[in-house]
Amino acid sequence: MKNTSIFKSGFAVLIGRSNVGKSTLLNSLVGTKVAITTPKAQTTRRPIQGIIHKPQGQIIFVDTPGIFKQSRDQLSKKLFSYVKESLKDIDVVVYVVDPTRDIGAEEKYILDLVKHLGTKKIFVINKMDEKQKPYLEFYREMGRSFENVIELSAKTRENLNLLLETIFNDLPEGEPFYPEGQFTSLRHEEWLAELVREKLFLRLRQEVPYSVHVVVDETQTRENGTVYIKARVLTTDDRYKSMIIGKGGRGIKEIGQSTRKELETVMQQSVFLDLSVEVNPHWVEQFL
Repeated sequence: MKNTSIFKSGFAVLIGRSNVGKSTLLNSLVGTKVAITTPKAQTTRRPIQGIIHKPQGQIIFVDTPGIFKQSRDQLSKKLFSYVKESLKDIDVVVYVVDPTRDIGAEEKYILDLVKHLGTKKIFVINKMDEKQKPYLEFYREMGRSFENVIELSAKTRENLNLLLETIFNDLPEGEPFYPEGQFTSLRHEEWLAELVREKLFLRLRQEVPYSVHVVVDETQTRENGTVYIKARVLTTDDRYKSMIIGKGGRGIKEIGQSTRKELETVMQQSVFLDLSVEVNPHWVEQFL
């Protein structure tokens, strides 16, 4: 039973350059893992929606891929198109910046993208928990052109409620788009695939190519209660396949184990993860 006569609902897009903490912010706002987070830039692929349910309304957050302005490969072009598409038909733009990094070409490009939008805009300075923030005053000055400026920490959750209140103020009245209890628009298989991809990035660090993709082909609960998941890691070259599998299969085994442990914690069930690696030079055209 809602305790307010006015119920608001709408879409808020998180936009910013790579590695400013958009995915961490999305997960902190929703209260569970929706988007993968790694130290590597540009790990978000498709726009990912996270859903927040409050007595006053519902916010659907869209986490966009970060922008690498200098990249011109097919994958980067696809990510650019996703960012532009995410800016259509939304109610609030949440522009996230990182005060530990100087402005770059990506930042200027994003600023140009959003400044002409008639949509409500909120300027978010993330990572306020960091001790060294050499560009903080610069971003504070930059935020003067926005209607609202909020300094927060996605990591420690400082000022997240203020951000939510500010977004709700800008949302229109409306009915909920998703039922109570649903925290993401991702299909279950997509969410599982994202979890495997996160472990790939964390395990392989600097060696892993960005041209990897994960497809979940099958999920089923067996008679003994174990959840069986069959997934494929796709990459573009045999040498990358060897890097992912690792010596004696150690790499893919560690990726599978860490994914399984997290899944068992979240799902509270035993999980059997059947993970394989394939070379497919055309996965971008087929799956993105």
